Amino acid sequence: MKDPHSIILRPHITEKTVALSYGNPMLEDEKDIVRTYTFVVAKDSNKIEIKNALESIYNAGKKKDEVIEVARVRTVIMKGKTRRVGQRGKGKRPDFKKAVVTLAPGQMIEDYGV
Repeated sequence: MKDPHSIILRPHITEKTVALSYGNPMLEDEKDIVRTYTFVVAKDSNKIEIKNALESIYNAGKKKDEVIEVARVRTVIMKGKTRRVGQRGKGKRPDFKKAVVTLAPGQMIEDYGV
């Protein structure tokens, strides 16, 4: 069994992912808002491991009515960009795996990093 903190490396925070974490502003009822969060995960992890790791990290020490439930996990491997290193040399940023996690309606992660 892998450690959940070795599967979920860090949140991936950009302007777009922060907007997704707020949900749809057109919905009036807080219970209907569906929020989506993005994380950088280990390259050898699968969707089931990512779901279990997120639920164990964010549900640790919480009451039964405060727990989060992951509804959907989507993954993508982001290829590293080619960069110039030195005067003539070429370098490359490392590839990484990104997971886009959708929670059940009305739920949110408090300490996402925003």
